[in-house]
Amino acid sequence: MKLKIFFANEQDNEKITYSLKMLVRRAIEATLAFEDVNEDCNVSVTFTDDEGIRSMNSEFRGIDRSTDVLSFPLLDEGDPYVPGRALELGDIVLNLGRAKAQGFEFGHGFERETAFLVIHSTLHLLGYDHETGDEDEADMRARQSTIADICGFGIKNTTEVK
Repeated sequence: MKLKIFFANEQDNEKITYSLKMLVRRAIEATLAFEDVNEDCNVSVTFTDDEGIRSMNSEFRGIDRSTDVLSFPLLDEGDPYVPGRALELGDIVLNLGRAKAQGFEFGHGFERETAFLVIHSTLHLLGYDHETGDEDEADMRARQSTIADICGFGIKNTTEVK
């Protein structure tokens, strides 16, 4: 599997480093591997701030507030795979300021919070949705925790999948 990530930076508060980009790559690759995605994939990752993500949340979801991450999947269930062509998974929009604040608030740091949010968002790109019921939420949380462990960013959860 070959993964192409198209990065965009629409914020000025946090420095976008090579190690941050590699952390994002590692989280996406681990999620795809865990979900047995073997096809070449393309993903867009945009770094933004509270104002930027609030605007997108309002425009695309009708929710006028800031959030930590947004996912815009491009795959529809049943889309056929075209051999030789990369899967266009969609867009991840990550609020770096919120990731930093939540990492501090939860006591596990910016990197771990960023990895968790990217894993969460990548699962959304693959069709998982925690807002469709308690069972789906529990399944998604278990997957996130297991994948975070694989990445070396373990998030405590007693449920594992796979």
